[in-house]
Amino acid sequence: MDYTAKYRFIHITPRKAMLVADLVRGRSLNEAYTLLSTTKKRGAVFVRKLLDSAQHNAVDRDAKVDVDALFVKEIVVGRGPIMKRFHPRAKGRGCPILKRMSHVQVVLAERESAPGRRRTQAKAQAAPGAPAGKPEPAGSGT
Repeated sequence: MDYTAKYRFIHITPRKAMLVADLVRGRSLNEAYTLLSTTKKRGAVFVRKLLDSAQHNAVDRDAKVDVDALFVKEIVVGRGPIMKRFHPRAKGRGCPILKRMSHVQVVLAERESAPGRRRTQAKAQAAPGAPAGKPEPAGSGT
C-alpha cells in the first residue's frame, strides 16, 4: 500500500529541492533519515519534515505497518508560484527579482521481501551450465 504526503509553497527553488530529493529517492526510510541528517543543504530540512509526515500518515492509516520496511517509492518536486519583486537600479529602472517556490510530494511504500533473495532464487532456477545473463543466440557457435 502507498502512503503519500505533500508539502506545498516551500520557499526554496525547485532546482535546489531536487538535489536533495534525488538523494533519498528509492532508499529505505531509515537510510533517508541518516542521509538527510548529514546533508548540509537547506532543502534537507523540508524533505525531512515531509518524510516525517508521510511516515505518520502511514501509521495513522494502518497501525500494522512495519515502519522499518518503508521506503521512498517516489518523490516529485514541482514548480510553485513565483513572487515577483523589483530591485531599484540607476536612472529609475528596476531589475526583477524572482522568488521561486516549490511543491514536493512523496510516496512511501512497504517492501514485500528483501530484493537479494529474489535474485538468488532466479539464479538457482537457471540451468547449471548457462550464464545468468542473456541467453546466447541460436546461430552463434565458436
